Amino acid sequence: MDLFEKEKIKNEKNEPLAVRMRPRTLDEFFGQAHILGDGGLLRRLIESDRITSIILYGPPGCGKTTLALIISERTKSHFQRINAASNNVADMRRIIDQGKRRESIDGKRTILLVDEIHRFNKAQQDVLMPDVEAGNPVLIGTTTHNPFFYVNAALLSRSQVFEFKKLSDDDIIKMLRAALVDKERGLGKISVIADDDALAHLAKVSEGDGRRALSALEVGVLTTPKGSNKRVQFTMKVAEESIQKKAVLYDKDEDGHYDTISAFIKSMRGSDPDAVLYWLAKMIYAGEDPRFIARRIVICAAEDVGNADPQALILANAALQVSEFVGMPEARIPLAQAAVYVACAPKSNAAYLGIEAALKDVEEGKVLDVPDHLKDASLDGDAFGHGKGYKYAHDFENHYVKQEYKPSSTKYYFPTVIGYEAKIKAWLEQLRKNE
Repeated sequence: MDLFEKEKIKNEKNEPLAVRMRPRTLDEFFGQAHILGDGGLLRRLIESDRITSIILYGPPGCGKTTLALIISERTKSHFQRINAASNNVADMRRIIDQGKRRESIDGKRTILLVDEIHRFNKAQQDVLMPDVEAGNPVLIGTTTHNPFFYVNAALLSRSQVFEFKKLSDDDIIKMLRAALVDKERGLGKISVIADDDALAHLAKVSEGDGRRALSALEVGVLTTPKGSNKRVQFTMKVAEESIQKKAVLYDKDEDGHYDTISAFIKSMRGSDPDAVLYWLAKMIYAGEDPRFIARRIVICAAEDVGNADPQALILANAALQVSEFVGMPEARIPLAQAAVYVACAPKSNAAYLGIEAALKDVEEGKVLDVPDHLKDASLDGDAFGHGKGYKYAHDFENHYVKQEYKPSSTKYYFPTVIGYEAKIKAWLEQLRKNE
């Protein structure tokens, strides 16, 4: 073994557990069964070495880059990797030029992994276009941002988009247990007794991020002294410290967390401010994340109060923003104010029911074309009759004019006679009565 090989082994040992435990094969990969399970499209593409340009999109720590590296080990193509945060157009051009020469010499194509592709602007992404279209390099782009907003439409049309989902708690627990027994890359050389509830806590708090869970496990195991039995006891207390988040144990069964937030929401919907304050206090006392509570208040304000009192959503959103930068214990005050306001506000779910009905129609294939008079007339749109005949509402009495806004008579919004929504209902009826 020469000096460089020794140095490589030393560096690998110093790598974080999350890096060392990267799956090396598809069989070691956790999660994403919808695309990588037996017979899944992406799995078939990888196993047959027929990868075309793809975009892997999903939250952090769910395996996007790991899968790309698995592809690099299986493919007969030359594999290159860059990161859009640290590499530039010159680096891309160099790799593309090298790939062209390589293909002309030995017929081997290049697969180019672009991590965080959303960080490249439109002009930078355009550099890839001609060669990706020609099939060399084959692009693998990874991103945590919606590619339909952050990746050029032309590049998307030449790529297949695969959406990655957060890892389930079960997937993360399996990942953690694999790391505990792996003597080559994991923590298997350390004798560890890991409590089931401690691993479950890491899985829950990591919110689908496998990297975060593995990092917390490593910190906990390496910093906990061995007991009298010469073994590390990875307990709930150690898990809480290693991931810096207290376990939310509302009662002895694991459903307590969900039962309490359910009671909180239903009490707001049911207009019982006293019950709301009690369940809120219980969550705060247990150490619940104030942002989680605030998000539930916002959703309830929109879904259950709606236009019966539009101020409810504004106040709920303000509480959410305050909880982001104030933190506990002070955040309990705006949370209580917003929750009580939502509880006491008049209720209407008309807007919620409306969007659900409209979504159902779209999902069932009732997709309507935009009428010509509503289409964008900018650029050359007017040559196709776009915008022709459109009536500008502000030019008419009451700033309203009857015209077709949807080529269907289906109604989705049925305002109630409760709170402010009663005024909305009356106003709409007045407008339509004068048509």
